[in-house]
Amino acid sequence: MVDSIGTPYEIVDAAFRDCVDLSAPVERLWSDGKWIEGPAWLPNERRLIWSDIPRNRMLAWLAATGDVTTFREPSYGGNGNTTDREGRLVSCEQYSRRITRTEPDGRITVLADRFEGKRFTAPNDIVVKSDGSIWFTDPAYGNSPLYEGEIELDGCHVYRIDPDGSVRQMTHEMVMPNGLAFTPDERQLYVIDTGSTHRPDGPNHIRVFDVGPDNVLSGGRVFATDEAKSFDGMRVDTAGRLWCGVGEGVRCYLPDGTLIGRIRLPQRASNLAFGGERGKTLFVTATSSVYRIEVKAVGAVGSWRTGQPASN
Repeated sequence: MVDSIGTPYEIVDAAFRDCVDLSAPVERLWSDGKWIEGPAWLPNERRLIWSDIPRNRMLAWLAATGDVTTFREPSYGGNGNTTDREGRLVSCEQYSRRITRTEPDGRITVLADRFEGKRFTAPNDIVVKSDGSIWFTDPAYGNSPLYEGEIELDGCHVYRIDPDGSVRQMTHEMVMPNGLAFTPDERQLYVIDTGSTHRPDGPNHIRVFDVGPDNVLSGGRVFATDEAKSFDGMRVDTAGRLWCGVGEGVRCYLPDGTLIGRIRLPQRASNLAFGGERGKTLFVTATSSVYRIEVKAVGAVGSWRTGQPASN
């Protein structure tokens, strides 16, 4: 049952009025999780998928009826999810330490589980580029009774799976890479480093890397920092604004790093996804609940459906 929690918008800069409807309520669609993550909109099926990590399951919300059902159990520690250009679900599995794709008939295809013969640590969040390459973060989160084996890789990094199945390490100096998102033109990649969870002096910031024509990353300047150390997942809209899940809910940044507004939630936001018929529905996973917010912004291609996005 949908539960409205009002309209908790905080305008930091007038530009925020261009991407939110201040009269739109924040609606709680579901609230029976333990720690939920990885919302992904499946455009071909008109349903939202997310992970309930501690309970080792994935859930689905069907737009047509509002029903919530179990999508997969066990989920092998399913965490971050996204869709590829064919609308298929692509997922990070912490416990099995692999990246998988769910085929239209429900079969699971393992896309990668190793780099140079060594098992990944705990794949966390994931995005798909227009050339078909799959990019994901692999921090040292995910300890569980189901999490088997010692850490095999040296350090925590961003990896790329190319269409031919080859895997490449894309970063070298990050502590705990977490959420990631491409700019609409895919010339830059945002990556959150939440290294403060493992080191007292560790970072909690968003970095932005330049993406070369050969898909090699360079730069890596700090885009935004969080004194509360609560950055997690993020998505980008067609105007290049960055929407990020944080302790107080959702923050929205302009492409130059200016914070323009917040959507305050009663729970800590872990991740978000654009979806709905026009890509203007913002779905947010926050602690135990899934929230829905109708906004003016449109999710960038790859974050909510295949093909070209609707106009603003």
